[in-house]
Amino acid sequence: MNDFQETVDRVEIEALRGEFTDAAMMRDRARLAALFTPDGVLRMPNIPVELVGREEIRTEGERLQAQWDFFVQNSHPGTIRLDGDTATGRTYMHEIARVLDGRSGLNFAVYHDSYQRTPEGWKFAERVYEVRYIDTTPLRGSSPGPDVQDHAPSEAGDAALASEAGEADASAAGAADDFGAPRSAERLDRAVAALRANGFTAELLDDASAARARIEELIPQGAGVFTGASETLRLSGVAQDIEESDRYQAIRPRLLKMDRAIESDRIRRLAAAPDVFVASVAAVTETGSLVIASGSGSQLPAAAGGAAQVIWIVGAQKVVPDLSTALRRVEEHALPLENARAQAVYGQPSAVNRLLVLNAEPQPGRSTVLLLREAIGF
Repeated sequence: MNDFQETVDRVEIEALRGEFTDAAMMRDRARLAALFTPDGVLRMPNIPVELVGREEIRTEGERLQAQWDFFVQNSHPGTIRLDGDTATGRTYMHEIARVLDGRSGLNFAVYHDSYQRTPEGWKFAERVYEVRYIDTTPLRGSSPGPDVQDHAPSEAGDAALASEAGEADASAAGAADDFGAPRSAERLDRAVAALRANGFTAELLDDASAARARIEELIPQGAGVFTGASETLRLSGVAQDIEESDRYQAIRPRLLKMDRAIESDRIRRLAAAPDVFVASVAAVTETGSLVIASGSGSQLPAAAGGAAQVIWIVGAQKVVPDLSTALRRVEEHALPLENARAQAVYGQPSAVNRLLVLNAEPQPGRSTVLLLREAIGF
């Protein structure tokens, strides 16, 4: 190999390593995956994780990055050793990050690389991520907000904090959650995108007034509408709009007038299969799932599949990172508030006797989630 070709190869490999960091920071997982050979491998022994092939590197990276609030990666050039159409090298990493559940950290690590010359130029044949130091002391700083380009994590940062997460105290991590506060615009957008990917029709609206107007557009005149027992529906005025209007056949007022002792079967059937079911949820995850909690379970059949059409109205404070956080929100936030309400109204406590998790909507157009930018309900 002549000196000129060696210089060209070194420049191209260095550009490849820089492109990796840029693709990670810019959330461009497709571009990042394309930097590997078709059968390239990304290994993280500290997790442990091994991703083989471009598609696996892309899809797993997209899943992991959805868990992060912010991420900053700094890469520092290391060695490059050329050997014809192959090469090896190292890149030194310094990263800081915070995940959506409040955990944060700083780490130093090394990428041990194998490179391959291809018709498309130099590519990674293998990247092995070795963590040398990690510090999970809570970061004092913050992301500048949704108006500034958010920087996404690379698999590197995922490795460092994910390794530590296995040893973290879950209750300490949850202490950072404020289940009553509206979520950022970025997190709301992320939830809407995930819901749509899972088959739900999802819309982001400004407030309860916008939801009331949208409800009128969505529900056909004359439809039989069952309104779930919900503080969100009560506080927004949606329950009143439906139950006191001549536009619809409101089911809940009918049920309240029926004799439960002799008409229980008819009550059950009316509640289970309405034309339209309108309600709220206890939580919506940024991975696109809805979580509904119930004491009696009477509303769950309509939600799960009995209703021909379902409309969910969800306050911005109900968005959480994942299912485990959603369940904590039910127990730690929604239940105490509902328990206090039930004691005042019915003279008896509430309980989470039934839980329904909707991970996807298999019937296109059946379920609509109206996610608000304001906090409302429990």
